[in-house]
Amino acid sequence: MTDFAQLNQEYANQRPKDLIRYALEQHDRIAVSFSGAEDVVLIDMAVKIRKDVEIFTLDTGRLHPETYQFIEQIRKHYGIQIQVQTPDQLALQQFVSEKGLFSFYEDGHNECCGIRKIAPLRAKLSTLDAWITGQRKDQSPGTRSNIDLAEQDTAFQGANGALVKYNPLANWSSQQVWEYIKMFDVPYNSLHERGFVSIGCEPCTRPTLPHQHEREGRWWWEDATHKECGLHSGNIISKG
Repeated sequence: MTDFAQLNQEYANQRPKDLIRYALEQHDRIAVSFSGAEDVVLIDMAVKIRKDVEIFTLDTGRLHPETYQFIEQIRKHYGIQIQVQTPDQLALQQFVSEKGLFSFYEDGHNECCGIRKIAPLRAKLSTLDAWITGQRKDQSPGTRSNIDLAEQDTAFQGANGALVKYNPLANWSSQQVWEYIKMFDVPYNSLHERGFVSIGCEPCTRPTLPHQHEREGRWWWEDATHKECGLHSGNIISKG
């Protein structure tokens, strides 16, 4: 069994790339999760370690056109395959038929995200032993401030039950991410040039104003302390 406390201590002062290398060496069934935002840094690091690293992304059917274009740009730029996970069409069709296309403005984003994002992610993770994400502590003070570099995923199950989750960028700031993007000439989503910082589905994402936190651009009509779509629901601490 993985000693996460020791692992987090060992890699606390090492580069994200070192943790990615460790993760790829430890697991045969491991993949990088790519959201079409600044976590492209993960891809840039990972493909330099192993060209055939498995990479997947979630296509909710509601992404910005710029995000679809960006995913294709990354595929061509690195000469890689990106597995595109899509929602179950029958479940999605039933949901839209019953509640329309914008029900989340009235009753919250959880049900829509559950069908469009969580279910496809759960299906993908059930084939893996570990996954690598781009989440950072500074992305959401309410839910991500205590994430570790490596942890057992408490929200999802892997192929053999337990699932290991690596967050190599956990200790990086947004500034460090963008310094890396500029230093290594990494492609980025053109929406960033229009004030979008945290990029999700088109109806649920908007640009942020100066001095607003990046997460304020997501699900802005909801409680600011619970802005997780469910992909990282283990971050939310129950108030019960």
